[in-house]
Amino acid sequence: MRGGGSAARVEEEDGSVPHLLVGGAGPYCAQMQAVFSSHIFSSNSRLNKNSTWRATLIVHYPPEWCFISVALHLGCSRPLLVVPRTSPVCLAFPPRISSAAMTSLKEICRGLPLYPLPENRGRRKGIPHAPVRTPNLTGQEKKLALRNALRYFPPEIQKKLAPEFAEELRLYGHIYMYRFFPDIEMRAYPIGEYPCKTKSAAAIMLMIMNNLDPSVAQFPQELVTYGGNGQVFSNWAQFWLVMHYLSEMTEEQTLVMYSGHPLGLFPSHRNAPRLIITNGMVIPNYSTRDEYEKMFALGVTMYGQMTAGSYCYIGPQGIVHGTVLTVLNAGRRYLKAEDLSGKVFVTSGLGGMSGAQAKAAVIAGCVGIIAEVDEAALLKRHKQGWLMEISNSLDHCITRLRDARKNKIALSLGYHGNVVDLWERLVQELDTTGELLVDLGSDQTSCHNPFSGGYYPVQLGFEEAKQLLSTNPGKFRTLVQESLRRHVAAINRLADKGMFFWDYGNAFLLEAQRAGADVGKRGANKTEFRYPSYVQHIMGDIFSLGFGPFRWVCTSGDPQDLAATDLIAMSVLEDSIRRGVSTSVKQQYHDNIRWIREAGRHRLVVGSQARILYSDQRGRVSIAVAINQAIAEGKIKAPVVLSRDHHDVSGTDSPYRETSNVYDGSAFCADMAVQNFVGDAFRGATWVALHNGGGVGWGEVINGGFGLVLDGSKEAEERAKMMLSWDVSNGVARRCWSGNDYAYETICQAMKENSALKVTLPHKVVDESILEQAMKH
Repeated sequence: MRGGGSAARVEEEDGSVPHLLVGGAGPYCAQMQAVFSSHIFSSNSRLNKNSTWRATLIVHYPPEWCFISVALHLGCSRPLLVVPRTSPVCLAFPPRISSAAMTSLKEICRGLPLYPLPENRGRRKGIPHAPVRTPNLTGQEKKLALRNALRYFPPEIQKKLAPEFAEELRLYGHIYMYRFFPDIEMRAYPIGEYPCKTKSAAAIMLMIMNNLDPSVAQFPQELVTYGGNGQVFSNWAQFWLVMHYLSEMTEEQTLVMYSGHPLGLFPSHRNAPRLIITNGMVIPNYSTRDEYEKMFALGVTMYGQMTAGSYCYIGPQGIVHGTVLTVLNAGRRYLKAEDLSGKVFVTSGLGGMSGAQAKAAVIAGCVGIIAEVDEAALLKRHKQGWLMEISNSLDHCITRLRDARKNKIALSLGYHGNVVDLWERLVQELDTTGELLVDLGSDQTSCHNPFSGGYYPVQLGFEEAKQLLSTNPGKFRTLVQESLRRHVAAINRLADKGMFFWDYGNAFLLEAQRAGADVGKRGANKTEFRYPSYVQHIMGDIFSLGFGPFRWVCTSGDPQDLAATDLIAMSVLEDSIRRGVSTSVKQQYHDNIRWIREAGRHRLVVGSQARILYSDQRGRVSIAVAINQAIAEGKIKAPVVLSRDHHDVSGTDSPYRETSNVYDGSAFCADMAVQNFVGDAFRGATWVALHNGGGVGWGEVINGGFGLVLDGSKEAEERAKMMLSWDVSNGVARRCWSGNDYAYETICQAMKENSALKVTLPHKVVDESILEQAMKH
């Protein structure tokens, strides 16, 4: 077999040459051993003397045809082509497979590498790292944290690991087990490369590795995907064990995850979820931030954010679309404008999910000025093409803002500095020139986690603030709250002159209120502030229509498959409009068709070949069915994973965000998210997840989420129809019962389309005076 991509000749002992030509391309061929079936070649078949590559070929054939497969050394085999037995065959190997990757994927599925132990290289230089945690453990609690970490290792290894784990706890406030950081290019490999017994398990592996891809993850070595503390796992031992379990899993087993810890594989059945995830399920009276810091340090609970701990994050694209919709609808509501060219949007945060804001501003057509204290985050977004310009000069920022505003140029400008300085400079411009330079404002710092690196005080530089956080967390807290008061004072000054500000669901106003800032609203309930949540004014009605951040991942890793799904989604939405929808639904469909058309041009893919769009129940089900059919017909080459952000119509109970527009007193109840999790599980989801925390903070929210693998089968289609319908209707029905008119109309329409759906509808109190009269008795 000759290398360099040329064909190879296989000779029999007598010198005859069978009608088989094998072409190769790529270094993976060097990892394969030649074995040919004696049905075609004798057991003594040999490669010619010029052979430089060896390949494993297993040939099976019925009387008329032979199926030729490449059995990769990682243990899986798949048919590549079918040819007449008498025809010459030229077998081309699939692209994008490297021998190093193949070896590594096989190795990480063997379980913890213990004999020998990998070299301990500690924290790697040159990549961002999570802020140091300050759990304030007692001596006994430190011993317990160490004992808990050593549970993953046999006694003969514990003596060596104990000192370094203790050092990690002392230096970083958590035991990450840096020694076991895998020596592999962490990314979403094509699904066929994972050494699994089921496609479902391989899809889960792909999603996990995508969440930890350095181009996707915020702090990859600390297993943080986004939000400053959105963990995929609590430590690297858990990663190795999970990958091993997934490689061994069959369709009659379910993997159970307790806050990052793989409890194990348990007997199950084919129609059950392959994976059940819970994160942070702490008894309510103990669900405080201080308790969380201790429990995370002990290794017994974990903050999964929304999509990090359920392995469904798709990079900042996941929030770009929602941000685009938010900015567009903010312009419609506050500025009465469909065209945002020349309008200025000021905000902060370019780290994890907030990194989407720059790209969203440009897609929406406005001028976006985004402050970020961490230069590494700025440079990352600029390199990815998400951020057009960077400056550390406020003078330059104001000059560029004026120019872009005047000439109506879409611009994303990253200011390397504290957003409080930016807001205060805009106030200064107002005071000195009388010119209000900003139209729309918000904030996307990780304010759900303000005292552990989610928000940095304006009084200190970034490095100085990080140092203070680890040496004097009490002082750091005081400075953060002082900074929040200044932050709000500047926003209030500009808002009084006509700038429209909204809370972006990151707990900014909640933390500002706790810091004593002037954000109160007279006569309001607990979920209302001087400025509205974006759910209350902008996205809430969209949720009530059943729309939310539906998404999918093409597991082939092929951009052509993603392009095919884009066309399918656009066709489905256009067809729905032709068949007739309400005016409000039509507006959302048009916005999403525009999004899909623009998606490819704006280079939104970071990590896996994924797409997101906001769709309602009809759209989600129809898109899923159409994609599944395309897989069955070979138009899409590999399975597709469906998911969504938990930030959706029914996935999340969060009184300061997703359910902030629920006014019947149930905004603080979590029935919807829990029912969503359970209902998705028995209606066909491949995996389900339930989290405490996410977006607005620990103890402030409960999230339910799912993953569903489409493989082209009829069973996958039925699961998609049943599960996706429930996944939307659950939330719409709850919002209907709370009194939302949009939700009432939406669920009534759903009942017309499905006679098996019967929802309890509320009767309104038409005469409000009877309430007053009744209370007098």
